[in-house]
Amino acid sequence: MTTRLTTRLLLGAIAGVAGTVAMTAAMNRLHPRLPRSDQYPLPPREITKRIVGIEDDDDIKDAATAAHHGYGAVTGALLAAAQPAMTARLGSGAGVAVWAASYFGWIPAMGLLSPAHRHPPARNALMITAHLVWGAVTAASYRELVTARRTVFRDGPVADAPDQLPSTGDDQ
Repeated sequence: MTTRLTTRLLLGAIAGVAGTVAMTAAMNRLHPRLPRSDQYPLPPREITKRIVGIEDDDDIKDAATAAHHGYGAVTGALLAAAQPAMTARLGSGAGVAVWAASYFGWIPAMGLLSPAHRHPPARNALMITAHLVWGAVTAASYRELVTARRTVFRDGPVADAPDQLPSTGDDQ
């Protein structure tokens, strides 16, 4: 049974957010392992600061968090729309494709950051790894959500409604 496009977009967006949470965790753990000279803020903050021009540190962090997860949701939705039968391999490949299209494509084209080949190799390795994590987790999350539609969210009686439960005497 084919899942309709609106459902794939919804589930893909949710899965993309889950993937972005995992990606952010990977970035958190890998960033301190970079050479000291490469431990400056990672691209989500750099890009957000250049786009919105906020100066307050907390506001930049909030905007970067929202933008990063929003971008993950949109790319997850697009991935699910294009490829409803996601595997971990496909998701990881999509993650690397998102990295390449972003860091060699639209980000330098908009003048936000230089192309990836000008970034330090260790930072590129971190970002590629983080995008592999995003893709694999997004794909796994999407598959779980599709399965949940057939299992925990399937049609059936509302057996836990107040009028369906036996009285225990302490309902008042």
